[in-house]
Amino acid sequence: MPTAITDVFDAELIRRYDTRAPRYTSYPTADHFHPGFGPGDYQRVLCTRADAPLSLYVHIPFCPSPCFYCGCHREITRQPGPIQDYLEALEREIALKAALLEQSGPVVQVHFGGGSPSFLASDQLARVMDRLRAHFDFAPKVEMGIEADPRNLDAAGVMLLGQMGFNRLSVGVQDFDPVVQAAINRRQSYAETEVVVRAARAAGFDSVSLDLIYGLPHQHPERFETTLDQVLTLQPDRVALYSYAHLPERFKAQRQIPASALPDPSLKIRLLEQAVERLTEADYVHIGMDHFAQPNDPLANALTQGTLHRNFQGYSTHGGCDLIGLGVSAISQIGHCYAQNTKDLQDYQTSLNHGALPVRRGITLTREDGLRQEVIQALMCQGRVCYRNIRARHGVEFAAYFAEELLRLETAATDGLVRFTPQALEVTPRGRYLLRAIALPFDAYLKRNGESLRHSRLI
Repeated sequence: MPTAITDVFDAELIRRYDTRAPRYTSYPTADHFHPGFGPGDYQRVLCTRADAPLSLYVHIPFCPSPCFYCGCHREITRQPGPIQDYLEALEREIALKAALLEQSGPVVQVHFGGGSPSFLASDQLARVMDRLRAHFDFAPKVEMGIEADPRNLDAAGVMLLGQMGFNRLSVGVQDFDPVVQAAINRRQSYAETEVVVRAARAAGFDSVSLDLIYGLPHQHPERFETTLDQVLTLQPDRVALYSYAHLPERFKAQRQIPASALPDPSLKIRLLEQAVERLTEADYVHIGMDHFAQPNDPLANALTQGTLHRNFQGYSTHGGCDLIGLGVSAISQIGHCYAQNTKDLQDYQTSLNHGALPVRRGITLTREDGLRQEVIQALMCQGRVCYRNIRARHGVEFAAYFAEELLRLETAATDGLVRFTPQALEVTPRGRYLLRAIALPFDAYLKRNGESLRHSRLI
């Protein structure tokens, strides 16, 4: 992996390839799940799954106040009643899905997302963890992560998380600039964040990651430099550097952000380049897309060893797991099927109160889907598609089968983003910032007449 930023970051190329594309946390992507796949289908899948290791995702949708940039599925409340009702339904779902597993397999990974899982009281989180351990067989060593908001978590709370078994903390920062924070309704001081990060270190957490967003209202390179200084002072194990996707037609809270306050495209790319340069100078390894990790981090090791995986939580070291999603809107991946719970909180609770699975849509992959899923996963994670592997697992000659797709990538090859060798299609270091655009031709669900407009831009 080259060390000079000029070897990997080409602002002009990024500007030229800044199209709309899925993030490919799944293939087919979630917008192609359909209601024809329902609770009965999911139940059959659970009952007949192979004995693979399990990854559990638990969605806690609650936040005490809205962050205007947010596109996650969340519920705003400060009332204890709705939270307690939800947790009771969540416990029913845990018991119901665990009971349907003919072969449970060991749980090797758990992730709590939201919303703001750290908004729950410690005894509430402990209760959920107790229910998970009671119904699933946990491996001796489990990677347990939780998304944390420093505004509702202190050092004592972090220590309690460690006692529950959590060993990975993902901390939302976005930007420390007070002007930006006021515009996005998220006032969070550096001191609050430092307390949480230091407490996680003291509690023996294996990893602390920080999330940043570029392209937010009123962001400016000089003030963003201060944020980068503060982030690097905290020395996180991982940094996620997300692009703000302004989609007010889909996310109501974003209507509070006037488009006129957003950086123009050239300034947004400058902010990205600035962050990439600082992280690279600090020896962080670019994992792919918007993820960076310290050289000794398991993600960096997985990238080097070719075992990196991608799922709904982003890049992961746990390939080969079946994923069971728990909670409103949560997505499961079992074998060759995806299943998503209802996004409606009342519907979720009513279903579980009646002992019914809250699955409302999903998809069973065809052989064609499985082939393209492997190609896209290989591009996003390994940056390389080995023709021999595709032939061995799917019985097709890559160059002939994907002749049209390779033709569409010829411009990318000319621009130095990919290269064609007799053995593989390879993404160059420069192309790793444009993985979504490179994967796009292999997506059979996206028509070339603009269907991808529903997705966010790359930058």
